[in-house]
Amino acid sequence: MPASSFADSLHLLRSRRFGTFWCASLLSSVGTWAQQVAQPWLLLSLGASSFLVGLDAFAMSAPVWLLTLPGGVLADRADRRRVIAGFQSVQMLCPLAIVVLLVAGGLQPWIVILLSLVVGVTDALSMPSFSSIVPSIVERRQIPAALALNATQFNVSRVAGPALAGIMLATIGAIGCFALSALSYLPFIGVALWILPRHGRSDAATGQASQAGAFAGLGALYRDRYLRGALLTTFVSGVLCGPLITFCPVLVREVFHGSGAQFSAAVATFGLGGVAGAVGLLWVDPRRDRRWLSACFAALHGATLVAAALNPLFWLLPLILGVAGASMSVTNTSSNALLQTAAPAHLRGRTVSVYMLAMRGGLAIGSLVTGALVAHFGIRETLLVNGALALVVQLALGLAWSRAPAPTPGAGTGRA
Repeated sequence: MPASSFADSLHLLRSRRFGTFWCASLLSSVGTWAQQVAQPWLLLSLGASSFLVGLDAFAMSAPVWLLTLPGGVLADRADRRRVIAGFQSVQMLCPLAIVVLLVAGGLQPWIVILLSLVVGVTDALSMPSFSSIVPSIVERRQIPAALALNATQFNVSRVAGPALAGIMLATIGAIGCFALSALSYLPFIGVALWILPRHGRSDAATGQASQAGAFAGLGALYRDRYLRGALLTTFVSGVLCGPLITFCPVLVREVFHGSGAQFSAAVATFGLGGVAGAVGLLWVDPRRDRRWLSACFAALHGATLVAAALNPLFWLLPLILGVAGASMSVTNTSSNALLQTAAPAHLRGRTVSVYMLAMRGGLAIGSLVTGALVAHFGIRETLLVNGALALVVQLALGLAWSRAPAPTPGAGTGRA
């Protein structure tokens, strides 16, 4: 059965819609990760403090608290192609502005943070549309495999993006990373307009959504112990473990006195671990309950922060980050698959928005609080506390989650 599941998963890449979407997403993610690696390093080079690095990550993630749920409504009620293409076009202008300001010599940390806020706002409004595309172009039984493949491309980009960023940082500087990021938006925007299906809902689904209201069903989603377990596991992981990558440049620069190329190499191993985790999920029988996968790897993610805090040698850091990448990939992808498989089709956009709120909202809080703690207590001490707390909390959540009855998958057959 595992070999059959793996073969069926890879077969998805040969389908016209999903295969093209996957390739365009990969190119876009490579550019995004090149920028994500370069941006905190650029801020430190501009004289920003550790707190400002955390504030930058907070500005990019915080809008999810206000705008992700409206973004979920937008995903359920609007043409997702146009939503994605419009907001991605606005995002493309942000790295382009940084390139222009770097050339002109007028870039300041506050400008970078302001542009991160613009990206955060557009991300919050468009990510539910983006994330609900995958279930709309595959069969319901294929959703876990399709999400695992999507996580694979995202984590492949975590290898390729930092690798390219390391080369550029060592040669032409951060400007190359931001130029690559701006260009990488173009193929994805084209695919969104060309190959993705127009958003269509059945009359029954439309009626349900209209009668129940914009945020119908979300209270029931949280009250369900099974689905709440997925959301809480993702949220806690974002708050306590997400800052490991956000503050990795601080760890490399201040503790190990490393270079930009060394930082990029370390982050690339995080991507390699993520690839390994996502590919491993392709071998899992789609009928298997993935709660323990998510919960156990969430606890392991906490343990990697403890290891990073206590680690005295730089060459061990990439290995630790590799395990962290695998842990985060398995945790979040499994939780996302549980939520999207159980969600009714007419509420899928809003279900995704709640998942994004847990993941990105948790990261926003974690980045801001961790940035303040790092400024006062140091990077090692803060990571140690975050990791130990995550390990204990995730194990407790996992035990409670395992006792919850699994819900009946969302209504609908055929294409989700």
